[in-house]
Amino acid sequence: MKRVGVVGLGDMGAGLAKNLIAAGFETAGFDLSEARLAAFEAGGGTRAASVADVGAAADVVFVMVLNGAQAKAVILGDGLAATMAPGGVVVLTATIKASEVREIAAALDGTGIALVDAPVSGGRPGAEGGTLTLMAAADDAVLDAIQPVLDAISKTVHRVGAEPGMGQTVKTCLQTLIGGIFAATYETAALAAKAGVSGQVLYDVVSSTGAGCGITNGSLANIIDRKFTNTGSHINTMHKDLTIVVDLARDLGVPLFTAATALQLFSAARARYPDGDNQVVARLLEDIVGAELKR
Repeated sequence: MKRVGVVGLGDMGAGLAKNLIAAGFETAGFDLSEARLAAFEAGGGTRAASVADVGAAADVVFVMVLNGAQAKAVILGDGLAATMAPGGVVVLTATIKASEVREIAAALDGTGIALVDAPVSGGRPGAEGGTLTLMAAADDAVLDAIQPVLDAISKTVHRVGAEPGMGQTVKTCLQTLIGGIFAATYETAALAAKAGVSGQVLYDVVSSTGAGCGITNGSLANIIDRKFTNTGSHINTMHKDLTIVVDLARDLGVPLFTAATALQLFSAARARYPDGDNQVVARLLEDIVGAELKR
């Protein structure tokens, strides 16, 4: 398969497209933003006039949108399903509810179009660097057929099951942990700021211990450098993911005390700083305690 497509050319989708083009795949793309389409075209992609046009031009299409409603609109109806040929594969890399993936899969049944439920982790750096981690759920035969395409955008592809929705379920579990790490990091930053600890000292200590990880270190670095926007991690995305976490936990009857608290922190910060990235949670806490953590 040489023809691929990307629907959604934001921070994540643009990175996918860049790496697919670099790997030699003919890549069609669509986004509602003219600026994003122009950048994609300048990078060697083929601009499509609509989602349906992407489907007609590609054997494999990555869908990188924000939520389930957008994913359904892109894939079903007069979207990809209307123009992709039988044997085509839709790779849903967006993070949505597992139940929404199952609805999409049921609607595609009988069309000859395969659905790969493959949410990703790694953020904008992973998308741009081609080092994303994929949690892919589909039949092995489908995954085998598109493995070279997946290799172009990822470092690790975990095959987590064959049932639609299993990829999203695994991603939801992962986001439960990531949300808790974020929340603890932001509270730590606020405590250190109020106590008069140097941001550089806190970063050096944390990053040299078992508490240091990519999430913790990256968040602390952004906080002490006062970077609260344009870091590739807009607060809307994590807020949406934590909502999915809490909804699944409610449906299954699983108490998630930390994740529920993290969601409330993100909700409060999102209301105060709607254009910010994840680190504005720390900024909100700084506002409350009247101290800032700086390098």
